Amino acid sequence: MGKIGRNEQCLCGSGRKFKHCCLLKQQAGLVPRSPEQAFKISLAHEIDLIQKAAAEGKQKVKELGVFILFSTVVGDAWLLEISESDGVQLARGGVALDVPLDQQPETIEINWSHTFAFPNREFEITAYADRSVQTLTGYPTKEIHASMKRIKKKFSAEQLGMVHVKQDNQNTVVPSA
Repeated sequence: MGKIGRNEQCLCGSGRKFKHCCLLKQQAGLVPRSPEQAFKISLAHEIDLIQKAAAEGKQKVKELGVFILFSTVVGDAWLLEISESDGVQLARGGVALDVPLDQQPETIEINWSHTFAFPNREFEITAYADRSVQTLTGYPTKEIHASMKRIKKKFSAEQLGMVHVKQDNQNTVVPSA
């Protein structure tokens, strides 16, 4: 995973800037967690937060590494991974869904259910299971697209290419990209 900037949000999930949170703890030798460990904790934490925002009908968009998490005012929430345009729904109609997430010491496995695209500035998903296509309206496509651009500026094409490791028809996300 790329080095976190001092002014970016801390990976521990506190909501504070890194320089005011774990950077000080790291410099004092109080944070033994690796960046990968912090990322995994933060991903699970951010999934919980975005599901809560969806339950409250709040629109929210959050960037985390190569991921974008978002919720809508109708209570839907998604986790998107930008290197291969994969996605999985986290909430529907304000109800949190089970997250197909398996965290191991070196990897995070996510069973992606859809791919996503933005034709005509609308959020379009294609299901892996049956290749059905849906266009979902009222989603924050402008904000998601802007987040994608920011993430692609942070990571090189080579780094983005190392995110997925194919194993037994499953996608494994390696947080060290």
